[in-house]
Amino acid sequence: MRPAEENQVPPAPGGEAAENLPEPARTAPGPLLSQSQEQEPGNQPPKPQSSVPDDLRVPWSWLHVIAFVFFFFASQLVVVMGMAGYFAGARHMKFAAVQTLLTTNTPIVVAEQLLLFGALLFFLYVAVGVLYQVPFWRTIGWRPFGQRWTSPRLWFLTGCMLALGVGVASSRLQPTGPMPIQELFKDRTGTLLLMGFAVLVAPLVEETIFRGFLYPVFARSFGVPAGILLTGILFGLLHGGQLGWTWGYVGLLTTVGIIFTLVRARTGTVYASYLCHLGYNFMLFLGSAVATKGFTHFKPPGA
Repeated sequence: MRPAEENQVPPAPGGEAAENLPEPARTAPGPLLSQSQEQEPGNQPPKPQSSVPDDLRVPWSWLHVIAFVFFFFASQLVVVMGMAGYFAGARHMKFAAVQTLLTTNTPIVVAEQLLLFGALLFFLYVAVGVLYQVPFWRTIGWRPFGQRWTSPRLWFLTGCMLALGVGVASSRLQPTGPMPIQELFKDRTGTLLLMGFAVLVAPLVEETIFRGFLYPVFARSFGVPAGILLTGILFGLLHGGQLGWTWGYVGLLTTVGIIFTLVRARTGTVYASYLCHLGYNFMLFLGSAVATKGFTHFKPPGA
């Protein structure tokens, strides 16, 4: 037995002792990279979506958007056919009378919109919150304000000023035909009901759909500027039927939709565009009150 051999370090491959090897060779097996190779960007693991803003990193995709479009038209058909069937069957009304009722009776039109909006929100809640097991409202864009542009009052007043500008611009336009929305402002009760819906319900649902659900997919696919433009165009076209497809009015509303989406993109939250939308519709409500002298004097429909 030779004690000197007990303390001897076994030689490493190549005849060098382990204690004389460089530090990486003792700690990490495998091929070694030179310092220049380690610093090359190409050797670093990719970082997916590194250029995508946090507010655009959503779990849904174009497949969900396509499903939503089909669900929208199907829901609209079911609501309209269901109401038409009720009035034609239970009330024994003729088709022409039912058609007029569903497009000119303000309480019924508001009820249609409430049913449709409820169905659309239910679809989004299932497709986002339930399917992905995430907080629905925050995931779809209703996030707290960041460090910049944090004043809710600013965005509400922006919407009010936008409504005043649109009012001045639209006063120089002439409708090319009858505007269905004018048929709904014919009495005090109907006008108050419609304006209440426009202030309390429409901004919340429309901002959730356009700026919360659709805009992130558009912006990720085509870029933020194109996403803003496309979302605004769809917003204007959706309201085209109410405006009798008078393209001057549709163009103004498209501009409004673009501004709403720009606010959403600038702040990163649907809260801002919602407040802007709320201020816009609120100012329309005040304008309607002034024009009708406190909802007491109404022009004949189509006048």
